[in-house]
Amino acid sequence: MFDALADRLEDAWKKLRSQDKITEANIKESLKEVRRALLSADVNLGVVKNFIAQVQTRALGAEVISGVNPGEQFIKIVYDELVQIMGESNVPLANADTPPTIILMAGLQGTGKTTATAKLALYLKKQKRSCLMVATDVYRPAAIDQLITLSQQIDVPVFEMGTDANPVEIARLGVAKAKEMGVDTVIIDTAGRLQIDAEMMGELATIKETVQPQETLLVVDAMTGQEAATLTDTFHQQIGITGAILTKLDGDSRGGAALSVRQVSGQPIKFVGVGEKVEALDPFYPDRMASRILNMGDIVTLVEKAQEEIDMADVEKMQSKIMSAKFDFDDFIKQMRLLKNMGSLGGLMKLIPGMNKLGSGDLERGEIQLKHTEAMINSMTKEERQNPELLAQSPSRRRRIARGSGHEERDIGKLVKDFTRMGTMMQQMGQGGMAGMPGMSGLGGMLGMGGKAPQAGFRGYRGNAQKKKKKGKKKKGFGTL
Repeated sequence: MFDALADRLEDAWKKLRSQDKITEANIKESLKEVRRALLSADVNLGVVKNFIAQVQTRALGAEVISGVNPGEQFIKIVYDELVQIMGESNVPLANADTPPTIILMAGLQGTGKTTATAKLALYLKKQKRSCLMVATDVYRPAAIDQLITLSQQIDVPVFEMGTDANPVEIARLGVAKAKEMGVDTVIIDTAGRLQIDAEMMGELATIKETVQPQETLLVVDAMTGQEAATLTDTFHQQIGITGAILTKLDGDSRGGAALSVRQVSGQPIKFVGVGEKVEALDPFYPDRMASRILNMGDIVTLVEKAQEEIDMADVEKMQSKIMSAKFDFDDFIKQMRLLKNMGSLGGLMKLIPGMNKLGSGDLERGEIQLKHTEAMINSMTKEERQNPELLAQSPSRRRRIARGSGHEERDIGKLVKDFTRMGTMMQQMGQGGMAGMPGMSGLGGMLGMGGKAPQAGFRGYRGNAQKKKKKGKKKKGFGTL
């Protein structure tokens, strides 16, 4: 996502790099590039006009900061304005004074509404909130079955009454069941249509009036560009929504929806869907999204994803191994599986500053190399995994592993050599106090993606790290009711 937009914005910075200061004359071409970049990303025309006017006003009125060149200063101004138009800060979900909190999900067919319902339930479950999903889509074939299947994956219960019941009655009884169960939150999945029609809006309005939700979230497809913002505005005018969930932001999206929804509709984006997996739902933070758009990565989100998967006791143990040069293949395979749990390799690399420059070919080779590396390590004995030196000293062991994993002996030799080099690098970084995420250091080399170093964005910017509470054991939910 945003790759094309980020590349075109970078062209705008280049026009200012050789300048001593920002002037009306030298900023003119940069603003043209920014305008073209936003329009090509399918950002709403009115939003683009206002954005350019605000950037121009702020840039010409900005005081020159010592040690910061005009290009970097211009990036900072664009960054601040991007955050402004997307809403400045994350807007959390509302909580009812008396449980349960009721969330009504709305949207057209094909936007991923039912999947978003399950994703939201899993997100809340991770926040230690108990949920009940209510299936009121009695029109779309297999919609109820889809929600039930997803509920089994995430261990969150579903209330359903089949396809013959009235959706309004299902919603009413679902809320009553949630109160009886004592759950924190009830999420109601409603029916969508191929387009907005009176029948759809009428039913949705009746459900809303009946259950009185604290949140009415519109699920919109990011791939529809600025139409997503128009759709959000239409639903808000007719139904009254409290926010939007932007899905398919990981697809062939040009980014216009993320930049247009808040300005056009006045309603905040609360979550974004960033993949097909049921875990792929992130709270929307305008500052983090602006960083991604400007090729600065998103370290805060990366750390949060890692915190969900990493046990702090394991981190301390791993750091100790790194410092004492005892990091072995068992540890490496554990880190590889941790990365898989955090999401796709491509998605993770986009969060690391500078790594967005990796092309799809690089990422594809990295994914393939991960699979090959895992196959080779799985063909090793326990002793060999724990003592990589054995492989460096024994050609016969390397030949046996090569046969067992379907690779050449030279592949095993390269793996051992790369692993040894990575271990040395990690030990050096660990001694320098930089081993916060064991296994990430030197990964590019192990995956055959080259030693491309992250590049800095503008100076002086730091994201707002969100503190996370230590997670306890997960509670089991219920089956289908």
